[in-house]
Amino acid sequence: MKRNIVIAAVTAAALIGGGTATALATTGDDERSARQAATTQPVNDDAQDDRDDRDDDAARAASADVTASEAIASALKHTSGTVVSAELDDEDDGDKVIWNVDVLSGDNTWHSVSVDPSSGKVLGSQTDDEDDTAQVRAALKGSSVTAEQAAKAAAGKGVVTSVGLDEDGKNKSWEAETRKSGGAEQDWKIDLKSGKVTADRSDAQDDDDSDDQD
Repeated sequence: MKRNIVIAAVTAAALIGGGTATALATTGDDERSARQAATTQPVNDDAQDDRDDRDDDAARAASADVTASEAIASALKHTSGTVVSAELDDEDDGDKVIWNVDVLSGDNTWHSVSVDPSSGKVLGSQTDDEDDTAQVRAALKGSSVTAEQAAKAAAGKGVVTSVGLDEDGKNKSWEAETRKSGGAEQDWKIDLKSGKVTADRSDAQDDDDSDDQD
């Protein structure tokens, strides 16, 4: 009789609260049955999304036969100029991945060159409008390390999935993202003059600050 009363009370509470509850009836003590009634387990969707993104990025990196430096070299054969960035990314958010290489030509025209990550073949090119041309030129003035060289330097840390110029702030540099076989990612800075590779501590600090705010 007591067990029936407990189940009825849990069911009524679920109907009033608009939720769903499950009463776990046992052949044992009635009070233990009440303690086991309906518990909800919160799901951290953001954490799951982050894991899915890491898995997707790791899969993209593993599927590319053409390295970042090779993609840059291929893009420059097609479009002469200065490579400012190269990134292995989804093509129009689809399943196929390509290398997107941004080239700044001598007449200050920006070109976005698509390179096949399997063959290194240029798939196409289009001109883009950018408003930071002068800033990029100023950052690269006096530099001796190209994007291709920066990608090769960062390759010693893992599979390079992106390399690009950081023209903001006091210390200008190339930035690269690498991934290892386990899917772990890390950001690096490559000196514009020496080519020295160091861990990007500022990025790690930003992540720590974000975690603290959460």
